[in-house]
Amino acid sequence: MKIAIIGGTGPQGQGLALRFARAGIEVVVGSRDPTRAATTVAEVNAKLPKGSSNIVGLSNIDAIREADEMVIFAVPWSAHNDTLHNIKAELSGKILIDIVVPLSENDPKKVDMPPEGSATEAAQAILGSDVPVIGALHNVSATTLNNLDWDINCDVLVCGNSLEARKKVIELIKKIDVKAYNVGDAQSARCVEALTPILIRLNISKMVPFSHSGIQIWAPDHS
Repeated sequence: MKIAIIGGTGPQGQGLALRFARAGIEVVVGSRDPTRAATTVAEVNAKLPKGSSNIVGLSNIDAIREADEMVIFAVPWSAHNDTLHNIKAELSGKILIDIVVPLSENDPKKVDMPPEGSATEAAQAILGSDVPVIGALHNVSATTLNNLDWDINCDVLVCGNSLEARKKVIELIKKIDVKAYNVGDAQSARCVEALTPILIRLNISKMVPFSHSGIQIWAPDHS
């Protein structure tokens, strides 16, 4: 399996590249600047243990072309819509995994949802119904992802309008030893994405004895 990560030179993208490559999945990191992608990838590959798949750095367009089916979209919110318009023609036959959260420009402890309702829904509106957009991996700490000595301490909520695509994304996420849950269609992203600023607020608070937290789904014990 080979996946692409668009925006893979940022902290979240680098961390996901590390995790998937360690799991034996081929990863192609895409960037607007192929030189930057190659430089970043060299640094990331140096962190991988023996037996991992190699990570390659290319332009956004070339990275998408290299992917079998899954394209993780990890750009900043400010570049979300413009980047999608630029790569739209290359996404035919792919599944876009949108991990972007529309954090407020002046306060990352808040969201500023687009008119469509969420980043996931905005992406689906831009790409049209022929390209399944799945929202996932919004609530995972970049710091945790980039530290391979740490287990990923949270679950992942997966949403989107295509049930088949949701199932495929859940199976992909399982490959990095993370539980993923189907939480319904794309409208669910309005709730899922809005959890991220709450976690940011908790993680920077001096009132709690932790940082880099995520969310976990716990089954009640009625025994």
